[in-house]
Amino acid sequence: MTWRLLPAVLALAVWPLAVVAQDDPALTAQRASAMLERAALGMAEAEEARDRVEALTETIRAYEEGLAALREGMRRAAIREQSIEIVFEAEQDRLGRLLGVLQSMQSAPAPLLMIHPSGPVGTARSGMILSDVTPAVAAEATALRDQLQELAVLRALQGEAEAQLARGLTGVQEARVALSQSMAERRTLPPRFTQDAQALQDLLGDAETLDSFAIALRSVDLVGGAMPDMPAFSAAEGSLPMPVRGRVLRGFNTADAAGITRPGLILATEPRAIVTAPWAMTVRYAGPLLNYGNVAILEPEGDYMLILAGMGQLYVRAGDLLTAGAPVGLMGGTAPDREELITPEALSSGEDLSETLYMELREAAEPVDPTPWFASTDQ
Repeated sequence: MTWRLLPAVLALAVWPLAVVAQDDPALTAQRASAMLERAALGMAEAEEARDRVEALTETIRAYEEGLAALREGMRRAAIREQSIEIVFEAEQDRLGRLLGVLQSMQSAPAPLLMIHPSGPVGTARSGMILSDVTPAVAAEATALRDQLQELAVLRALQGEAEAQLARGLTGVQEARVALSQSMAERRTLPPRFTQDAQALQDLLGDAETLDSFAIALRSVDLVGGAMPDMPAFSAAEGSLPMPVRGRVLRGFNTADAAGITRPGLILATEPRAIVTAPWAMTVRYAGPLLNYGNVAILEPEGDYMLILAGMGQLYVRAGDLLTAGAPVGLMGGTAPDREELITPEALSSGEDLSETLYMELREAAEPVDPTPWFASTDQ
């Protein structure tokens, strides 16, 4: 094989081709592509869905998962491409000599290769040496061909992934806008339950900490329709989905750099990530609170409260009854565009988890570790 065969290798660099095994970046990107296609289809179907809010919420989650998988595929592809190029650079001289040998073997007439100046004995000896060298050269040539082919596939993959990333970012933004509009239309409806507004304002005025506010809030009664029959929340331990896509930045009662501990989890999330209810819950409070940003305090049962703090936008009001998976709000920040996400720094660092959501679970007014309640604390 010679460098003049490289265009033929590049011609093999089509999107579905996979060249590495289990954690192949091409396969990762293919799976992400399928996820984004399903999300785009869900966006189209949401227009006709009976429950448009539910459909749009599922669409946004699908877009978030697909975009994260696509960026992971791009990250792996960039790392793999860099590693191949480093090897090529380090072995440039040796590869040049190899290509020279392959080129001379390819261009020399076969009869000429069998003639040796020292006669028949020299010809026999050179033939024996050639028979030993040829398999090694062939193996080197095969390895070089495979690496060139993989490099071409990786470059083609990244070009296609960038285009799909742009489409996905546009799609998820359109879905978020549509969900906000749908939730605004819903908010013209009265809440399912009400509570003493003056008592709630008094609590807010007196609140000095999140803990004191949560404890006092339990004393404010809800007034309204009958609560629907639901499975016991205690039976859900170990099976709840995370309310937002992200990873645990700091665990329960884990000290931060300043030595401060909090009786909850701090989750790192992407900007504008959707926050959903992990269980059917009543909204006891929704709004800004102290220095926590927008806070939603949800009640799955009388003895339990789930606190979600740090959102940029809320979709719920006090008194709303949420089904499992219902949207609670969006994280703050500004969603990055395609150019920001494909920089070498962004690809090397993985996900852009620049926002934080504080999650606290309380049982009988006391904080408990939320970790065992969730099927997975990293998504």
